[in-house]
Amino acid sequence: MNKIDFVLAWVDGADKEWLEERRKYNPAKGADNSAARYRDWENLQYWFRGVEKFAPWVNRIYFVTCGHIPPWLNTSHPKLKLIRHSDYMKPEYLPTFNINSIELNFHRIPELSEQFVYFNDDMFLLKSVKEEDFFKDGLPRDCCIETALVQDDIRNPFASMLMNDAALINMHYSKREVIKKHWKKWFNPSYGKMALRNLLMLPYRDFSSFKYTHLPSAFLKSTYEQLWDEEGSFLDEVCRNRFRTSFDVNQYVLKYWQYMEGKFVPQSPKIGKFYTIGLHDEQIHSAIRKQQCQMICINDTADVGDFEKQKKRIIQSFESILPKKSSFEL
Repeated sequence: MNKIDFVLAWVDGADKEWLEERRKYNPAKGADNSAARYRDWENLQYWFRGVEKFAPWVNRIYFVTCGHIPPWLNTSHPKLKLIRHSDYMKPEYLPTFNINSIELNFHRIPELSEQFVYFNDDMFLLKSVKEEDFFKDGLPRDCCIETALVQDDIRNPFASMLMNDAALINMHYSKREVIKKHWKKWFNPSYGKMALRNLLMLPYRDFSSFKYTHLPSAFLKSTYEQLWDEEGSFLDEVCRNRFRTSFDVNQYVLKYWQYMEGKFVPQSPKIGKFYTIGLHDEQIHSAIRKQQCQMICINDTADVGDFEKQKKRIIQSFESILPKKSSFEL
């Protein structure tokens, strides 16, 4: 098995210097600049505890920030590599408050392995995972399910970004040829009933969009390099946006590119769960405490209710399964 690194991006939304710098830049009209994108739920230590307990095989962990370091983090841990944005991003992209820019440049991180898994800071391991849960035969594991794209919030640029992702791959690939070449991966029994979606979407000439799981994503660094070779000028434009905008593409365009190239191994969508705080509160706590899945994404929005109360409950749930400090903590 080849080396597999984890990449974790994090921001301390309460850091005064960072907040002051952010105030210096006025986001363009339509930019996503909500406070919910940056606030800290004070549960990052459970990410490290989960990785140490459930994925001890990981090669290295690249902790990506603009310079923030949690006071409890053991920065001398042999598996931990602290990466500032300035360590791998072009100076003209900085400072950035745009997660898309941060994610689209991961391949530039010095010494990052060809195979890596990207985690947002709201994605946690709840049970043991194997290397094969992320990569098999040198290829990323993924759930490739085409779906219609819908939007239910006119002020949220996320759906627009997904549409941009699909547009970019449609510019480069023929849907008919891609599915013809890799049909066993598109109609794989691992998807269960969801494979029917790919069948129902067949009559449409172009790709609409794909089911997004909001779970850790397995990538090949070479996929990044290929996309930058093909669309470097456009990606450069995106990376110059200091805040997210509806004109961006995001990390999912790299997942889609891997679908197009057939560089993935089908995986069941049941490997993890995605829940939103304020909408699925009891499901979140049940999933964590009963370890109902291998990984979970706990999505933050502006409408979580009592933030302090919600934060305390989530910490208590993680404490029930991960009460001991990891070697990543002082």
